[in-house]
Amino acid sequence: MASEKPVALVTAPFRGPGLERLQEVADVVLDPWIDHTPLRLLDDRALADRAREVGATVVVSEADQCSGAVLDLPLVAIGSARGDPTNVDVAGATARRIPVLHAPGRNADGVAELTLALLLAVTRHLLAADADVRTGEVFRDGTIPYQRHRGWQLAGRTAGLVGLGAVGRATRWRLEGIGLEVIAHDPYADDAHHELDDLLAAADVVSMHAAVTPETVGLMDADRFGRMRQGAIYLNTARAGLHDLDALTAALATGHLGGAGIDHFDSEVLPEGHPLAAMANVVLTPHIGGATYDTEANHSRLLADDLVRLLAGDRPVHCVNPEVFE
Repeated sequence: MASEKPVALVTAPFRGPGLERLQEVADVVLDPWIDHTPLRLLDDRALADRAREVGATVVVSEADQCSGAVLDLPLVAIGSARGDPTNVDVAGATARRIPVLHAPGRNADGVAELTLALLLAVTRHLLAADADVRTGEVFRDGTIPYQRHRGWQLAGRTAGLVGLGAVGRATRWRLEGIGLEVIAHDPYADDAHHELDDLLAAADVVSMHAAVTPETVGLMDADRFGRMRQGAIYLNTARAGLHDLDALTAALATGHLGGAGIDHFDSEVLPEGHPLAAMANVVLTPHIGGATYDTEANHSRLLADDLVRLLAGDRPVHCVNPEVFE
């Protein structure tokens, strides 16, 4: 006999209790994009074809495009396994009365941990020290590592967070835990008390955690890098759109900034031969802040809980277009 459960096509990575809970209320077709080599990302037509093939009335996606042809399907809901559902045409879904669920804060701990890792890697010269050991250059040029890799400890210094959402808050308590005083700028958070320029002047470490909006694009320009303290560390585990890369590079090249840790670049790639790649006081990672299995478990739980509510006739908690219920 045919199942009475709806069919959920899940092209996002899904795991843990969230997957088990979704399987209780839906027949789950699990086909995560991340398991495909070479990389497979579906446009709206390909995703719609796959949904029709399996008879899905629920689509859960992280990277595949939920727009166009997907919105022409008789969908009960779309789940975006992201904090900001940028892979979904929310306006189009709303026009068709399709609820769009999302997973705010799913990667907050993962990104906060990478922020701390970048800070330690920059200030304690970890990559250079690791290279010394691997290449047998521990006693290079008649020196010892203690001479080459000294740095200031972080305890007792000040960190300034630009943006105090889920990631900023997860970063704050971690930095406080290793002894930094933490201040914050965020015009939308009541407990962020510093104006941006005052924060830049006071902080030994500036860490970016804001969303990219018309207000924040290019927020850190040459003038603002110039307002940072001499020798300060700049971290960005959010988005490259928050800073002017040329201005950052210049501030590092002149020695005004003491170092930087960056996890995101425009179009996901630092141009080949870029000066940052040759700077020993810069640590670069390829947008891996949220790349943890726990991030996947978190968005699985958040989306499954809301899909269970929705299928039971209740309002989901994390819905970006609640007007569809009115």
